Amino acid sequence: MEPVLHSAPQVGHHPAPGKHYLNENTSLWDWITTVDHKRIGLMYLVGSLFFFMIGGLLALLLRLVLLTPQHTLFGITVDAEGYNRLFTLHGAIMVFLFIIPSIPGSLTNFVLPLMLGAKDVAFPKLNLASFYIYVVGAIMAVSSIYFGAIDTGWTFYTPYSSSSSSTSVAMMTMSVFVLGFSSILTGLNFVATVHKLRAPGMGWFDMPLFVWGMYSTAVIQILATPVLAITLVLLAIEKTFHIGIFDPKYGGDPVLFQHFFWFYSHPAVYIMILPGMAIISELIPTFSKKTIFGYRAIAYSSVSLALVSFIVWGHHMFVAGQSQLATVVFSALTFLVAIPSGVKVFNWLTTMYKGNIVLASPMLYALAFLILFAIGGLTGIFLGTLSTDIHLTDTYFVVAHFHYVMMGSTVTAFIGGLHYWWPKMTGRMYNEKLAKIAAVLWFIGFNATFLPQFIMGSQGMPRRYYNYLDQFQPFHAFSTFGSWIIGFSLFMTLAYLLASLRKPCDAPDDPWGGSTLEWRTSSPPITHNFHDQPVLEREPYDYRPGQSGRETH
Repeated sequence: MEPVLHSAPQVGHHPAPGKHYLNENTSLWDWITTVDHKRIGLMYLVGSLFFFMIGGLLALLLRLVLLTPQHTLFGITVDAEGYNRLFTLHGAIMVFLFIIPSIPGSLTNFVLPLMLGAKDVAFPKLNLASFYIYVVGAIMAVSSIYFGAIDTGWTFYTPYSSSSSSTSVAMMTMSVFVLGFSSILTGLNFVATVHKLRAPGMGWFDMPLFVWGMYSTAVIQILATPVLAITLVLLAIEKTFHIGIFDPKYGGDPVLFQHFFWFYSHPAVYIMILPGMAIISELIPTFSKKTIFGYRAIAYSSVSLALVSFIVWGHHMFVAGQSQLATVVFSALTFLVAIPSGVKVFNWLTTMYKGNIVLASPMLYALAFLILFAIGGLTGIFLGTLSTDIHLTDTYFVVAHFHYVMMGSTVTAFIGGLHYWWPKMTGRMYNEKLAKIAAVLWFIGFNATFLPQFIMGSQGMPRRYYNYLDQFQPFHAFSTFGSWIIGFSLFMTLAYLLASLRKPCDAPDDPWGGSTLEWRTSSPPITHNFHDQPVLEREPYDYRPGQSGRETH
């Protein structure tokens, strides 16, 4: 039982050299004006990885400043304002320029039409416009540093942002406003593509679970992002014209900003995590050599997470002066999120049970995801419980929890998905031995960095503070050493992926034994994806027996 493409190449088949989307029309003008979803996905990938590197380097500098209570960076003393600017830029770049656009813009843009058996997304020109809007927003965000880097934190909380003398607040918030348009247009494109361009024979419950996850993400992008856009416009207006909206100095209400911001930003958490879950739903059945367990349950859980994400924003505001009734309701709704998340984890583990598991590098990242996501999810229970959240709010416990969910889960899945689809995207196989070493180092370094922060937070170390008591110095030092391991693993990953591009095109059409339609075309795909229209004749996710993953040397 499998999705069948007429005249489909066999697993392990190396296509004859010929024209494909990378070597056809190779001028710079052809690239910057392309409407090919695969090329746009690659451009998104380069852009998001660039900002991942910038945000990651800022994180390494941040940890270096916190290595000792003396606040020195390469012999230079960093003051409080410099520290605030450092962690604000790290957070804003990582959230708005990397994590939110990375998987939808790059991997999804590349593989979603292939998975559906389509030649492209529904609106190719709109897809290109979305990318250039992202570029414009990124340029605005970076140029705001010229006017004085903001120091408000990535949440832009008022009255810090509205009363600040820094002129870059308006520029930075407007850059996020522009980036929001890119997110909305991308979401609209994916929704239309899923509705209208599925291959003949592919019903809703024949779609790969990756498509279900990205469809749910697109719905959140379309519905939630306008709220952030309106909020940031109001903030910029208040900042520029001193109209009282959020700033109490002008008669505004700062808690109103928090309601607006988190009404978007909690769904944004699922804009970040749902794509990671979608990738894991592809990796686990492929490398377990089994049909996914509970296909419909996982599909429904993706939609459930999208819907529930809109009604739990108040758990970010337990100490902001909400009524007792509101805090109790939001606490109860927060626990509701655990149900669809638990459904996914249960079904992933059940899929692996008695499977013929192949520990290729993408599967190592999938296993790391399961552990890190479990830690991030379970520690969220402490923050959703009123009695413990009062103590843990604004401590390093929150920092650790946030990074386990966002970086430990989303970024881990992103790197796993990048390894999984790299042969399809580039036609090259990377060094599998180095990839496995990098995956193990990533897992070790991540836990070394953020596990100590749970202990610090439970003992009262506040976040966003650059002064700390000597009792916390060993934890900060351990966390800093862990960040160096993370940095080494990521630069190692970058090195062997780039090195693979120097080799001749050596990737089989289906190196992993995958069961979805993107593996039924050549590696790299031709410009229009398929020579013939693929027709889904059987159910997807029924693993074809007798196929094993290919080890790469």
